[in-house]
Amino acid sequence: MSILVDERTALIIQGITGREAVTMSRELLDYGSRLVGGVTPGRKGREVHGVPVEDTVRAFTERGRIDASIVAVPPAFAADAVLEAIEAGVKLIVVVTERIPRRQVAQFVEYARLHGARIIGPNCLGVISPGKAKVGGVGGAADATRRAFRPGSIGVMSRSGGMTTEIANALSEAGLGVSTAVSIGGDAVIGSTYAELMPLFEADPETRGIAIYSEPGGRAEAELADYLAAHGSRLPVVAFMAGRFMDAMPGMRFGHAGTIVEGRADTAAEKVARMEAAGIAVAERIEDIPLLLAERIEQAQHSDNGGG
Repeated sequence: MSILVDERTALIIQGITGREAVTMSRELLDYGSRLVGGVTPGRKGREVHGVPVEDTVRAFTERGRIDASIVAVPPAFAADAVLEAIEAGVKLIVVVTERIPRRQVAQFVEYARLHGARIIGPNCLGVISPGKAKVGGVGGAADATRRAFRPGSIGVMSRSGGMTTEIANALSEAGLGVSTAVSIGGDAVIGSTYAELMPLFEADPETRGIAIYSEPGGRAEAELADYLAAHGSRLPVVAFMAGRFMDAMPGMRFGHAGTIVEGRADTAAEKVARMEAAGIAVAERIEDIPLLLAERIEQAQHSDNGGG
């Protein structure tokens, strides 16, 4: 199994005729994802790498099921594109666009929840279930994606698209591989947090552990710690915390819009302490993640077998 996407996922790209979306289309098709078309108003009748372009999302949903849409339009039009996809019945919307105003993101995230849709992003690279499908630009070209993301048993969640690939590569080289990886986005307001995705991984029998990439700023790690404290987990969780140097520089930003340290709770040190208190192991280096996960998975199996 996997979460969010698999080999049956039918997807479209909104903004498909843009330069980056054209490249993404080629990568998705080469990887084997079911890209059935794209939307750019006023471009109906064109094709991008052999897939049709329509003026609206509904032009596709009226012909058949569309499971996911990638929103790759300029920031000024992103909110309208997301709302269009939701109203057309699309249930998974991956927003790769960055610099969307926070208020607009908050509005369409809430609208999605009211309509039973899930947002990944914005400012993300998307979702991949190795060997099945990817939705977004995660991993880049198909050959590079296959090398870094090998099918396996570890769920990956990351606020950084690039570090999603780094962690997956470390897990693949160690023989653990990846069940599903989600680049959740680096903005201050996002559609799906670590805590909100955890129940999906919990329900996936193929996932045996979770690897997380974290940064200073934001509430994602605190919410995950609260979730684990309230619900527990069958899955061992290992995190890597970047940007520890920022603790001495309040108000600075580490890479993403959501990484401004505004108070003590946002610092790397405080996040590490909170995660460790919730039972999350914190790796000193990316390369340490596979070893820590392997150890914890073995411990969990030993415990399940009654210690014998």
